[in-house]
Amino acid sequence: MKLGVNSVLFGGHDMETAFKYTVACGYDGIEISAIDGMSQHLVLERWKECTPAIRELSQKYNLPILAMEQTSQDLAKMEAAFQAAVEIGCPIINCGPGGKKDDEETLQQSIESLGRLADMAASYGVTLCVKAHVGAAIYNTSTTLRALKAITSKSFGLDMDPSHIHRADEDPVEALAAVVDRIKHVHIRDCKGRQQNPGTPEMQANGRGDINLPGYLRVLHEHGYTGPIDLEVIGAKDYEVARCVAIAAESRGHMQACLQVCGNR
Repeated sequence: MKLGVNSVLFGGHDMETAFKYTVACGYDGIEISAIDGMSQHLVLERWKECTPAIRELSQKYNLPILAMEQTSQDLAKMEAAFQAAVEIGCPIINCGPGGKKDDEETLQQSIESLGRLADMAASYGVTLCVKAHVGAAIYNTSTTLRALKAITSKSFGLDMDPSHIHRADEDPVEALAAVVDRIKHVHIRDCKGRQQNPGTPEMQANGRGDINLPGYLRVLHEHGYTGPIDLEVIGAKDYEVARCVAIAAESRGHMQACLQVCGNR
C-alpha cells in the first residue's frame, strides 16, 4: 500500500508547501486537490497553466501523484480533470456521488452519470472512483453495492472512506468484506461520533476518533490491497503550516504502525 496526503490539508498554502511537507512527513506520494473553495492547487478552469508546475514539483520532491480529487460530476469539469490527470501522470480521479440520501430518483441519476464518466475515463486511460458520502445518494454499503453492480467498467472503482461509512452507522471494518474486490482507492481519516461533519481537522487525525483504523488497514492487507491510501483532512484552510504538518505527521505515524503490525511494512 502507498500512503499519501490529499493536498487539501494544505489548502491555505501553495502547492510547493504541500509537496515539501508531505515528503518531510515520510509519505510515499500525494493526492492533488482540485476541490473548488478548499484549495487553489489544481484549478480545472486553467488546468493547462497548473499542470507544468505540478509535474515539476513531483520531480523535484520525487513524490508520485497517487490520485486527484474533484467532487463535481459536471461533464466539462470532469473531462478537464481527466485531461489534467494525463498531463501530470495521475492514475486515479476521485469524485463525489451527488444526489440525496434515500432518494431513488437521484440515486439512479448518480449511477447513470458515473457510468458515463467511467466511459470517459476509459478513453483517457485513467480510473474514476467514487465514495459513499454522508447525505448523498450513495451513502452506505447497500447503495454502494447498487452502483458497483450497475457499473462494470474496468475504469471504475470504489474510493472507500471509513469516516463516511462510520457516519452511516455501519462498522467500516465489517463493511469492507462486501466491497473489497472493487476498491481502487482509499481516503482515510478518523472521526469522533457519528454526526454529519467529520469534526475539527485535529480530530480527523488517525487515532483520535472512534474508527477501528488498525482493523481496517489489517483487512485491506489481508485481501491484498496494494493501492493508494490518502489522508483526507478538511477544514484546515486557515491553519498555519505547523498545524497542518502536525496532523499529517501524526496520521502517517499511526498508519505506519498499523501496517507494520499486520506485516505490510
